[in-house]
Amino acid sequence: MVTKTQQISIEDYNYSLPDERIAKFPLPKRDESKLLLYRNGEVSESIFKQITEYLPEGSLMIFNNTRVIQARLLFQRATGAQIEVFCLDPSEPHDYELIFQETATCCWICLIGNAKKWKEPCLFREIEIDGQKVTLRAEKVQSYGETHQIRFSWDGGFSFAEVLDAAGELPIPPYLHRKTEESDLKTYQTVYSKIKGSVAAPTAGLHFTPEVLAELEAKGFGREELTLHVGAGTFKPVKSETIEGHEMHTEFISVRRSTIERVKQNLGKIIAVGTTSVRTLESLYYIGVALASNPEATSNELVVKQWMPYNEENNRLTPADALQNILDYLDKHQLKTLVTATQIIIAPGYEFKIVKGIVTNFHQPKSTLLLLISAFVKGDWKNIYDYALGHDFRFLSYGDSSLLL
Repeated sequence: MVTKTQQISIEDYNYSLPDERIAKFPLPKRDESKLLLYRNGEVSESIFKQITEYLPEGSLMIFNNTRVIQARLLFQRATGAQIEVFCLDPSEPHDYELIFQETATCCWICLIGNAKKWKEPCLFREIEIDGQKVTLRAEKVQSYGETHQIRFSWDGGFSFAEVLDAAGELPIPPYLHRKTEESDLKTYQTVYSKIKGSVAAPTAGLHFTPEVLAELEAKGFGREELTLHVGAGTFKPVKSETIEGHEMHTEFISVRRSTIERVKQNLGKIIAVGTTSVRTLESLYYIGVALASNPEATSNELVVKQWMPYNEENNRLTPADALQNILDYLDKHQLKTLVTATQIIIAPGYEFKIVKGIVTNFHQPKSTLLLLISAFVKGDWKNIYDYALGHDFRFLSYGDSSLLL
């Protein structure tokens, strides 16, 4: 059965975004960016470093602590042609933590730029780590249409994390139309980033400084972290006429048991920092629903599928009961952390179960992120975006911020 949400025309989520409104670089001080406020349908503005003045009392802020990896690897063929290998997801081992610890070989699912020029079985590149020359090899194992499984191997006994740091380039968003600069290595990470794995930053968090975080704590606002590794699909525009034809990317999520418990205790007060935190938190509800019918589910069986929220049968539990199902599951298996993945799409027609407020930047026209914002503000996104465009707000990853309540 095709739902009303699946029939949404993406053209209804188009708007004119002049190139000069896209922030090519961040402001010198992160928290000096503008902050759009959307409260009870009213739009106003402030400055980001004053965000604590506008948060509802008792709010629990949820941050995504993922760290962007230097996922873009460039190889030069003998002919001079350049091949780009872009690491998307770990394949062997199929675990972020383990793959970064590998010291000789590993496999990733990758995108390949200039793929037609890759004729030889193996590409080579000389790099230097701690003053030692290292040969990095890339070999095609299998192709899956747009993506490919690539086996990397290297000598010297260094970890793959060290190899990426030495050889890789930080993948800043394609719409910035510029090369990665040295400054991006710092400015395109949140100050609280910890867990390596994303190919794009959770950009709502880029505005937070140690000073703003300290003020949150001083004013008694709660703070928790979770992990969603952002995939390249976050930049993938919706190309189908209706969103039914758009396939969401599946992303790794990891949430500590203590965080889930605290979310359950603070339902009604949850403020998500960024759309990645929103997707993770809302996915928790549907993981709890899956456990209600299959308490013995494996990690793979708990992956939230794209259209799961739009089936009425999947919306009958209370959020507290859904979260309790996860807590019981973790306790039963003596796990301290829930690790799975989500493909959730949040679009108009979606009923928010956990998130009551969102801190977020301004998103691309015809994007799934704009659909999420529209769902949250009950279709009032044009009012917000017209205000931002009319009041000199800077857009996209390095742009200004908003607090939607």
